[in-house]
Order: sequence, then structure tokens, then C-alpha cells
Amino acid sequence: MTMYNILVTGVAGFIGSNLAKQFVADGKRVFGFDNLCRGNLSNLDSLQGNALFSFEEVDLSDLDAYKAALMQVMKTESISEVWHMAANSDIPAGISNMNIDLRDTFMTTTNTLQLMKEFSIRVIAFASSSAIYGDLGDAKLVEDIGPLFPISNYGAMKLASEAAISAAAENFIDRAYIFRFPNVVGIPATHGVIQDFIRKLKATPDNLVVLGDGTQQKGYLHVEELIDAMLFIRERACDKRNFFNIGANDDGVTVRYIAEQVVGTVSPSASISYGRGNKGWVGDVPKFSLSVDKLHNLGWKPKLESAQAVARAVKQIAEQEQSE
Repeated sequence: MTMYNILVTGVAGFIGSNLAKQFVADGKRVFGFDNLCRGNLSNLDSLQGNALFSFEEVDLSDLDAYKAALMQVMKTESISEVWHMAANSDIPAGISNMNIDLRDTFMTTTNTLQLMKEFSIRVIAFASSSAIYGDLGDAKLVEDIGPLFPISNYGAMKLASEAAISAAAENFIDRAYIFRFPNVVGIPATHGVIQDFIRKLKATPDNLVVLGDGTQQKGYLHVEELIDAMLFIRERACDKRNFFNIGANDDGVTVRYIAEQVVGTVSPSASISYGRGNKGWVGDVPKFSLSVDKLHNLGWKPKLESAQAVARAVKQIAEQEQSE
């Protein structure tokens, strides 16, 4: 695979920062944009001062600001491809205020595409989500299942972004990579159930309050393996539109399992109080199973099962929260 100058949007976030570090380790030149709404500059500490990495704080939903930042880069460099990781990652916040997902997920995507067309950048890799599938019960979520009815604004705007990228691929994009993420865990954690539980226990060490009855069950993948899978797909998949589920090949773990792992690590004597119903919040899909056969057939499989990924992440995030 030959990649030269890469733009990573949302570079200070959980996925973006890990991706940028891997690109730089591989000798790639990375330009990172982020509005620092969800991301944090401390996630990029190891890259500061590295000649292969540059950062710019920019609101990607503001087309003029985005264009000005990109023009500054393009004065001296050419961008070979965009890895668009920027999005609102707080699903409940998007349920409360629809404009959050419209602005931070969909508008950042359409602005990215508009500027790619203007500056003749012809390859895009996009962080999509299993949330695009909606709640299909026990159905195995294969990439071409349908129709799709997301139940969160986050999922809706990710699906709309996929559609916009698909249309762009008919016009000016030579190759598009759409990665449908599972629940991803690891560090630097910026959100998610593990971090939420750990912070709750720090506030009330004797009891962990869980939204829902703990039966919610999903697959989990460690971020290190997610990065490896994305780069593998980028190297091996050659269609104009390449869309893949990424995840572990198992039935996942329950929220109850995660709660018990967190309590055992952070506050072993704490009790756990569960709520009612199998949804933690509006828009939460209580159970889903991603089919990863397409990715397996391409030649990639994770080393960790969901339970192992969660257990590893609990220890890592507990250490992260303790140091803050």
C-alpha cells in the first residue's frame, strides 16, 4: 500500500488519535483537524514535535473555516486521502438535540466531500457505525441487509453520510472505504459505558447504578484491533465502494458482565443497582450481532474475543482515570 499525506479529521478523539499514531509509526505524513469538542489535545501528546504530524483546531461544520485550514495545507502539500473520523460520539446528546448529529456528523461529512471535490482528493475512509442498522432483533447484521431504520439520530446521520459518500463515488471519488464499527473500547477513552461506570464508582464507591437491567448484549472490539482491521481493509479491498462490518466473531457480552468487571477492578466491595428494561437510553439498541464474514473472507480476524477486549479495556481505562 502506498499512502503519502493523509488528513485525519477528529484526530484528537478516541479513534482518530490512535489512527494518527499508527500512520506516523508507519512513516506517513499526517495532518490532523479537530474542533476539540469531544477530543482532547492530550491524546496527541506523543505526536507533538514529530515532523510527520501537524495539528489544526478547526470546526469542520464551518465550511469556510474548514476550507481555509485545508488551503493552508495544500499550499505546500498534497493530500492523497482523507480518513474522516470526526462525528458526535454522544448518542444521548444527539437524541436530546438533533442539531448536534446534523452538525457534527452529517455536515462534517458533506463539507469534507465538497472540499475533496474542490481539491481533487479522491480517496476517503469513513468511520460509520453499527447504529445504521437500527434494531433488527436477533437478525445477523450482514452488510447488505435492509431496509435500514436507525433508531438514533447518530445512526441516522451516519447512514446519511454513507449515502452522501456513495453518491460522491459516482462522481469524483475513486475509492471509498466505509467501516461499520462495533462498540470499540480502549484508551484514550473519551466516552462509553466502561468510562461511565468507572466515573460513577469514583463518585459513589459503594454502589454502581446501571441504566437498564443489564441484559443488553453487544460485541466489543479493542481499538488496537480496530485500527489494524481498517488498515488491512484499506490495503486489500479494491472496489469503488468498500463497506465492511468490523467486530469480534462472537455473541458479545452483557452490560452486567461489564459492570461486574468494572466493580471487580475499581471497587470490589461495591454493590450494583440495575434499572428496568433492556435499554439504557432512548436510541439504545439492546442487542445486536454483526456479521463479520465479509471481513473474515478478506483475510482478517481479531485476536481478542469481546470479553477479553472488555477486560483489557477496563484495566486500561481505570488506570487512565486514576491518573487524571
